[in-house]
Amino acid sequence: MKHIRNFCIIAHIDHGKSTLADRLLEYTNTITQREAQAQLLDSMDLERERGITIKSHAIQMEYVRDGQNYILNLIDTPGHVDFSYEVSRSIAACEGALLIVDASQGIQAQTISNLYLALEHDLEIIPILNKMDLPGAMPEEVKDQIIELIGGKREDIIPASGKTGMGVLDILSAIIDRVPAPVGDPDAPLQALIFDSVFNSFRGIMAYFKVENGEIRKGDRVKFVHTGKEYFADEIGTLKLNQAPKDVIKTGDVGYIISGIKEAREVKVGDTITHRERACTEAIKGFEEVKPMVFAGIYPVDTEDYEELRESMHRLQLNDASLVFEPESSAALGFGFRCGFLGMLHMEIIQERLEREFNMTVITTVPNVSYKAYLSKNTEEVIVHNPSDLPDPSKLEFIEEPYIKANIITKSDFVGPVMSLCIQKRGTIINQSYLTSDRVELIFEMPMGEIVFDFYDKLKTISKGYASFDYQQIGYRQSDLVKLDIRLNDEMVDALSSLIHRSNAYEFGKKICEKLKELLPRQQFEIRIQASIGAKIIARETISALRKDVTAKCYGGDISRKRKLLEKQKKGKKRMRSVGNVEIPQSAFMAVLKLD
Repeated sequence: MKHIRNFCIIAHIDHGKSTLADRLLEYTNTITQREAQAQLLDSMDLERERGITIKSHAIQMEYVRDGQNYILNLIDTPGHVDFSYEVSRSIAACEGALLIVDASQGIQAQTISNLYLALEHDLEIIPILNKMDLPGAMPEEVKDQIIELIGGKREDIIPASGKTGMGVLDILSAIIDRVPAPVGDPDAPLQALIFDSVFNSFRGIMAYFKVENGEIRKGDRVKFVHTGKEYFADEIGTLKLNQAPKDVIKTGDVGYIISGIKEAREVKVGDTITHRERACTEAIKGFEEVKPMVFAGIYPVDTEDYEELRESMHRLQLNDASLVFEPESSAALGFGFRCGFLGMLHMEIIQERLEREFNMTVITTVPNVSYKAYLSKNTEEVIVHNPSDLPDPSKLEFIEEPYIKANIITKSDFVGPVMSLCIQKRGTIINQSYLTSDRVELIFEMPMGEIVFDFYDKLKTISKGYASFDYQQIGYRQSDLVKLDIRLNDEMVDALSSLIHRSNAYEFGKKICEKLKELLPRQQFEIRIQASIGAKIIARETISALRKDVTAKCYGGDISRKRKLLEKQKKGKKRMRSVGNVEIPQSAFMAVLKLD
């Protein structure tokens, strides 16, 4: 056990985690020259294309130093704020962390929040200054920032470059010297933490775990503590580039278990595995259910594809346990699903994976968060995921919406624009502190519903890509919210309804009406587009009818003949308007998200 080292890599998005992981694999000869490729651990095409890590990846390396064999278990974690629960479980399975900071960009919000997670679990932190080969690197300044943040000595910070391989051997030595070996009791009852799971279409679900105490053998009867389900350990082994089956995995080591599980819901990240006979007395602490933050409806473009979409969603859930969905129906779009996502990036990725991996084209409705509505008679609370579920306003006492605490780190030149953006989104500033002479940390409290749409994009735009953003939920607060409905020819389009703060309702309604006027194709009859709160219309646009030239065939002769034709047309248009329905193109639903 004293020759095992478990460590993870944490950093902000785009600071070079996966590239450095590639170099570590290369220098420990875990992969051959033939297998080597960029971002080796990122297994999805989508991850490679966008250059982001969506899922944690674990791999075992063997390294010989001074004639002694060491086993190094590496977990490469995602950097995006949406996937922070996954990062926290990966950190719980380790004793040390490589904190990677980009030498040209310095410390950013996600770096700090991941660092706090690591410190909560008492991990040994090895600071690494990556991308030293870039011409824009500022090693001395960034070293000052790191020392200010975590203390320690300047000489402990390892300069490295994932691209050129500089400093990789120093990193391997530092892992062996500074990361403590795992501690645990090999003779105690089995206690193993699940930190990730993946779906294999032939073998079912594989759970990745770290053994805290005891050992697990092939063929054991095991029990998952939180779900209470029992299984046979058909195959266990360690995670090389491909799985390497073993007969036993001992205390402190990381491995995988295959037991023919078919349901994603049965494997929860953060759960504890134990033996059925000799069960451990208590589960490993820190287990939480993943909480979706953003809700949106996903509907098939063709209603006949509903069953196929259900099948695709189930299969996607096997790979991504944080996706939750339930069936719902809409008058405008037919049958579909109400889905919960961890954030906007997660939603975008799910949509793209449905299109790529399952060839499903889907319509996504306006995303929103969940609210709590309290009814007047006995103040029972109703959780509202969808604006159309909102109880009747006459029975409503008040509505509460979720609030978050947002940490924004930006260069001091952009403090003004960032503040005005947050205040425009109904945020209140709590704290402002200068980390260095030109980097500021701003802490806001703001409604979650306001950051769902386009907050992150706007923040990046006004700060030229420098501001970084991280948030956590702080509970619900009472708010003056109204339900804004969109009507087309007096018919309500429930897929475009939204819950919005009264102060923004008029402006938002007006913008949607103008946008729909541009996007809806003209018909032979007039289309009225109205935004309303309850029965009160607050904005209106009209798409005028396409006029067919009915008098073309009527040349010469008396004007009354033309009159007669035009009167007939007028009646026809009136009748058409009462029966004609308006098709809403997919672009209209998407446009609501990008109103500005």
